[in-house]
Amino acid sequence: MAIAQVLRVSHTDQFLVERCRVRDEHAFSEIVARYKTSIYNYLYRMTSDAHDAEDLTQDVFIRMYTSLDSFRQQSSLKTWLFRIASNLCIDRYRRRNKHKAIAYSLDEPFSDASDSGDARRDASDETYEPHRLFAQREMSGQIQTALDALPDKLRTVVVLFDIEGMTYDEIAQIVGCPVGTVKSRLFNARLQLRKLLSAYIAA
Repeated sequence: MAIAQVLRVSHTDQFLVERCRVRDEHAFSEIVARYKTSIYNYLYRMTSDAHDAEDLTQDVFIRMYTSLDSFRQQSSLKTWLFRIASNLCIDRYRRRNKHKAIAYSLDEPFSDASDSGDARRDASDETYEPHRLFAQREMSGQIQTALDALPDKLRTVVVLFDIEGMTYDEIAQIVGCPVGTVKSRLFNARLQLRKLLSAYIAA
C-alpha cells in the first residue's frame, strides 16, 4: 500500500518540480512529455507557424528549467508553463513589430451605433466558438486565419478558453490581468471572429 502511494506521488507535478530542482533529468523529461503537445498546440494557434511553435516550445521548457527557483507553486505547473509560453510569444511579437494598433480598448466590451444588441448576442453565440468550428474540418484553415487577424491579447484569451479549455481564473493568472478583463477580451475576440467568419458560416 505504501509503495503504491509513493508511486502515485511520484507522478504529481509537484513531485516532478521538486525533483527538477535537484537536477533530476528523468523528472524534467516526464514534465516535457506531459505538457509538450498542449504547449505546442497553443503556440501553433498563436503563431500559425510550425517552426516558430516548435522553437518556442523548446524555449518554454528551457525557461521553466532555468527558472525553477522562482516558481513558488502558487499556481499549477500547467498554468505556469502557459504563462511562460504567452510571455515568449509576446516577446517574439515585439521583436518582429507585429503589434497592430486598434481604435478601441481591448479590455472593454465593443459597441458602436451599428453593432449593439444583435452583435452582442451573436458574439456569445456558441456557433462561433473556435473549438466548435475546429471540429468542422473544412473550417480549420478559415478559423486559423481569423485567429491570426486578432490582436495578440484577444487571440491569447480565446485560444486559452475556447480551444485549451482553461478557466477564467487560470487565464487571468497566465496573462496577468483581472478575471473581468479576461471576460471582456473573450467577448471582443468572439465578436471579431464572428465578423471574420460570418461569410463562411453563412455560406
